[in-house]
Order: sequence, then C-alpha cells, then structure tokens
Amino acid sequence: MNQCQEENKKNRSTKSSNSNQENPQSKKDELVTGIETSKNNQPESKELEPLLLNDQNAIPFLFEYQKNHSENKVRISTRFGDIDLELYQNTPYHRANFVFLTKQGYFNGSTFHRVVPGFIIQGGNSDRTETAEKRRKIGKYLLPPDTRKGNQHHRGVISMPSSEIENPHKLASPYEFFIVQQSPGAYHLDGSYTAFGKVIKGMDVVDKINQQQIDDREAPLTNIHMEVSILE
Repeated sequence: MNQCQEENKKNRSTKSSNSNQENPQSKKDELVTGIETSKNNQPESKELEPLLLNDQNAIPFLFEYQKNHSENKVRISTRFGDIDLELYQNTPYHRANFVFLTKQGYFNGSTFHRVVPGFIIQGGNSDRTETAEKRRKIGKYLLPPDTRKGNQHHRGVISMPSSEIENPHKLASPYEFFIVQQSPGAYHLDGSYTAFGKVIKGMDVVDKINQQQIDDREAPLTNIHMEVSILE
C-alpha cells in the first residue's frame, strides 16, 4: 500500500448512514415503560405501554437491562455464512444495547449496507420500510462513547459508528455497527469509536462480504441481508 492509499484509509469515516437521528437537545424527556422480563429472560412489551427510548432515558434503561441480561455471544447469519461474536463485558451499555436490539428482532432483515474494501463492513440499516418502522417503535437515541477500556480496533472487532448529526463528542448511532476487516487492524479508530466485541468465528464470511462489488456510495450492488440471534 502506497502512502497516498494509507492516508486515504486513515481519513475514512465510520459515520452512521441513519438520517433519522435528531439533535439530542431537541428531544422530549419521555419515560421507558412497558418492559417486563419473562421466565426465559426475553423482553416483552405491554401493548398499552409501548417502549420508547430517547437520549434522556436510554442510559438508565440500559443500565438496568445489562444487570438482568448477561448474554454476550451473538450470531449474524447471512447468505455467505455465519459470523459469531463475543461482546465485551467492559462496555456494558453497548453490549446491552446490541443484546436488546437483537432480542427485539431489530436487525432481522437489515443489511450490510456499506462495504469499504480492505477496511470495514457496516450493517444495521436498510432501505426497507420495516427497518424504519422498527426504529420508530424503539425510539431515537444516541450512545456516548466508551473508549477508555483499552479495547482496540483489531481485525475482527465490532464497533459502533458515530451519528451523522453535528457530533463533536462522537455519540454513536445505536442501530448500526461495523466490523473491522483490515489487517492487522484499524488502529486510527481507537479513541474515537467504541469497540465492544470481536468475531470468534466466521472471519472468512467477513472477508467474503468485504470482497463484494459496491457502487460509488460504498453500497453492495446486491443486498446482503442478515438475521441476528443470541447464542446461549
């Protein structure tokens, strides 16, 4: 890789492609309601009290959620195969957020919508109305970075992109994630984005996705859908 290519890679963004996020200062202070825990630790929503997260209540909710939901292994299933992930315990809010969205079925039907060859694959969004509807029902919120735990962006690490809004504090879009494909890692991202897990099986699948043809927006020419589940 020549110097020009290296500098270009270092300047690459990991911003979220979600255009539905709002400035946190404009949000109303709403309460999290309707969350119950069933016998098998699966969250259930009361029909008369819908769950709605925002920037004021998301962290208190995730603080309680992570205490009762200790799962830390998930599987991303694609037509290329499965990617198994282990989520770090030392990033509790990001782990809890990913587990919560998985149990809500949010990621199912979403896509790996951005591929940067030799760098990352990014997922959690799609142009389907179902994805936008799921976000509307869960709520609009951002997560603060958690970058002081020493977790680095090694090859195979899963991390969270920052929101597209004016965002000097690198607040993260909770609905999207990226997996580092670059070898040995994308260490210029350390300190700016929260690495919250790693691939424990299926890096060959990550590599296959990273090799797919893309358009000038870095979107795969053929949709790469996913299903995400908890590994017990």
